[in-house]
Amino acid sequence: MMNCQTKTSEDARNLPQGKSFPLGATLSNEGVNFSVYARNCAGMELLLFDHVDDPRPARVILLDSHWNRTYHYWHTFIPDLGAGQLYAYCSVTAEAPSPVLLDPYGRAVATPVAYDRRTGAFGDSTASAMKSVVTDCRAYDWQGDTPLRHPFDRTVIYELHVAGFTRHPSSGISAEKRGTYAGLIEKIPYLRDLGVTAVELMPVFQFDPHDAQPGLVNYWGYSPVSFFAPHAGYSSHQDPLGPLDEFRDMVKEFHRAGIEVILDVVFNHTAEGDQSGPTFCYRGLANDVYYIIEPGGAYANYTGCGNTLNANNPIVRRLILDSLRYWVEEMHVDGFRFDLAAILSRDEQGRPLENPPVLWDIESDPALAGIKLIAEAWDAAGLYQVGSFIGDSWKEWNGSFRDDVRSFLRGDSGTISRFASRLLGSPDIYGHEEREPEQSINFVTCHDGFTLNDLVSYERKHNEANGEENRDGADTNLSWNCGVEGPTNDAAIEALRNRQVKNFLALTLIAIGAPMLHMGDEVRRTQGGNNNAYCQDNETSWFDWKLVERHADIQRFVRLLITARLTWHISWKYADLTLNQILRQAQLEWHGVRLGQPDWGDDSHSIAFTAWNRSGGIAFHFMINSYSKHLTFELPPPPGVPGSGWHRWLDTSYPSPADIVPWDEAPLIEGTTYEVPPYSLAALLTSNTL
Repeated sequence: MMNCQTKTSEDARNLPQGKSFPLGATLSNEGVNFSVYARNCAGMELLLFDHVDDPRPARVILLDSHWNRTYHYWHTFIPDLGAGQLYAYCSVTAEAPSPVLLDPYGRAVATPVAYDRRTGAFGDSTASAMKSVVTDCRAYDWQGDTPLRHPFDRTVIYELHVAGFTRHPSSGISAEKRGTYAGLIEKIPYLRDLGVTAVELMPVFQFDPHDAQPGLVNYWGYSPVSFFAPHAGYSSHQDPLGPLDEFRDMVKEFHRAGIEVILDVVFNHTAEGDQSGPTFCYRGLANDVYYIIEPGGAYANYTGCGNTLNANNPIVRRLILDSLRYWVEEMHVDGFRFDLAAILSRDEQGRPLENPPVLWDIESDPALAGIKLIAEAWDAAGLYQVGSFIGDSWKEWNGSFRDDVRSFLRGDSGTISRFASRLLGSPDIYGHEEREPEQSINFVTCHDGFTLNDLVSYERKHNEANGEENRDGADTNLSWNCGVEGPTNDAAIEALRNRQVKNFLALTLIAIGAPMLHMGDEVRRTQGGNNNAYCQDNETSWFDWKLVERHADIQRFVRLLITARLTWHISWKYADLTLNQILRQAQLEWHGVRLGQPDWGDDSHSIAFTAWNRSGGIAFHFMINSYSKHLTFELPPPPGVPGSGWHRWLDTSYPSPADIVPWDEAPLIEGTTYEVPPYSLAALLTSNTL
């Protein structure tokens, strides 16, 4: 039947019939049950391989449409198979036989040495096609590990790339472990010392690294071919089952360090691309089920990646839910960040739904109760749902925080009111929902765009190495190079950039909401001005560990900020309050350079505020100057406790270690005014806070 067949197929009617549930390859003591959803297929073959690079399968099992099909599910049972067995499918539709197909529910994927996206899915592609792997999740010893369930008000997220975090030769990790889950384990002490409570891993679902311009690779991983299998390219093991154990070892070690693991998941498109793309899996089994198809047969492209998953179709909804449950129950992850999550609210015609079934399925599923759900609440076709994303527990990447903080700190006009709102958890965006303040995930940089160093070093993108003549990537970055484009030996400009970096970090970690930091920003990692380094698996994107020593002052600044933030949230006792309740009870008072006289005009580039905690005592006084000249701020009277006064906690204009100190070491400030240099911020606290 298939183009991959060279011998007579085995008739599945001579084997046990198998069951339609569960989907995938399910191992038992007697053998393996195989089940796959394939609507509109006239025939189906199960292919069994001895080696991933074999040009032909060792066995071809011809499934019978009466004996091995229930509804749209094809199934069979093969006795005496075990974990590690390589397999795939071939299907026949009215048009033609398919290439070799992965199992949508396959828990592991093996990739042949000869794999090539450009030829790996056309013609007789058996030797170069990826294969699924039978797994046995029961064989792993978790040693009592469970997801950590840190509350969001005690969460500091650190977004990182599994490979890029350790692949640089300066990482100090052995060559065979660089860029792997095992390599990441060795850097857990660094992250624990920094103080972060959760890592958000860029995509770890098996992806197609060849989905990029010729000569480049898909480094970021937003090109999935499987929603269940951990990416084998991040494993130091060569055997097909190695990535599962290595990934679970990594999760277990993060948990032992008190750090949660959040996965960046891509349920909006696959690596199969548009109608000219390869066929790996879904297109060959049920094309019009898995994808949104436009009139005329073209793929809807709300993702900018060629296709759009039909997420609210019942079959795809179940796939997404089953995948999430698997990663929580079997792989012990603590949460998910959903790439282009607004797409999950579209119906089969691409129209936004008022109550998207798949999003409510995720929110209400008992197996997912209590895990972290984070939405990138927009898509590539203009749907923007920040502040209106469905559900009662979803948190959202706050793109307005990023944009308004960037604009204010570079000195843009007309930004003061929006900037102040971002510091307060964005009540103009979220206040109407009476939700917890951590609904806003506050960030100024992420994988997509400039690094923090580049945000203060470049005014325009420099993406020439991506092979698209610098047309890719965002043109609007709200960046400021501080006077020179790119690296400089000018000490004054470098000092200004250092202040700006500290300003961004301080505001992200001080503002109400849940903070997220991007890999290497704490040591001024640079990408040379590339704001779309998705295809740069090289030193452009890797964490250069020499920077930890070179910019130890920034790393120390972040470490003490995180310590203070977590202490602050405990002492202020804001758990279980809504954002609006916090703002009412905190008793904020706004100032300008004069007390009680904030300047909310379009030309204002400075603000100050005093914050009281729930007990009523003055705790903090902040002064922020994004103006090009020194400003002298009046200070409010210190609280009327004998011996009390204002103490300088942080001031980004000071060199390290005076730029930030532990609270109990904060020096007393004399006088009734405080001078804040250009592009600097200062935070004072009272002695009763210490």
